[in-house]
Amino acid sequence: MTRTQKTVFILVALIALVLGLTINKVLSGKGQGDPTALIDAGIILLPQSRNMPDLTMTDQDGKPVAVDELKDKWSLLFFGYTFCPDICPTTLAQLRQIKSELPADVRDKLQIILVSVDPHRDTPKQLKQYLGYFDPQFIGLTPTSIEDLQKFANAVSIPFIPADTSKPNYTVDHSGNLAVIGPDGTQRGFIRAPLNNVKLVAQLPVMLKRD
Repeated sequence: MTRTQKTVFILVALIALVLGLTINKVLSGKGQGDPTALIDAGIILLPQSRNMPDLTMTDQDGKPVAVDELKDKWSLLFFGYTFCPDICPTTLAQLRQIKSELPADVRDKLQIILVSVDPHRDTPKQLKQYLGYFDPQFIGLTPTSIEDLQKFANAVSIPFIPADTSKPNYTVDHSGNLAVIGPDGTQRGFIRAPLNNVKLVAQLPVMLKRD
């Protein structure tokens, strides 16, 4: 097993442990209602919300966005990149389909955000063109540095492994999970990969009503 494979294995194991502990706390918590259907849809709500780090990124229009000011709407954050060969286009296509099947009032309360794990290649122009293939309303964020990206990813427990950008046609190892940010700007939970379109269409409106 290579060093990179070991690192990925450890990260996946840690995320599984965190999600397992979270599920146990939510199921045993009082006043939470019955979360079985949410969990079955892959939606894992945290027992306590998490504050976002004080970081600023650049969106697909070249404008600065403070990640601790993602408010007023529910945000689904997917950490990926535009040169991703498989999981990213598949996930974004699923999110487009899920969004299109949600009631209009739910769609208005939700935004999809791609956080690039490849700032070396993902310029705002590249992000805007790429996201336009899926949904022009999708938002793209590029960090100013790998250090800021790592800080953000650690804060929301979405792992990735920085790539060796000296290699041609490099790829970036990253999680397929989504981070769920509430309209108050705090992290409320996760959505586990792989996404189940039918169940998420049914349960996302339920999640949004919990605010």
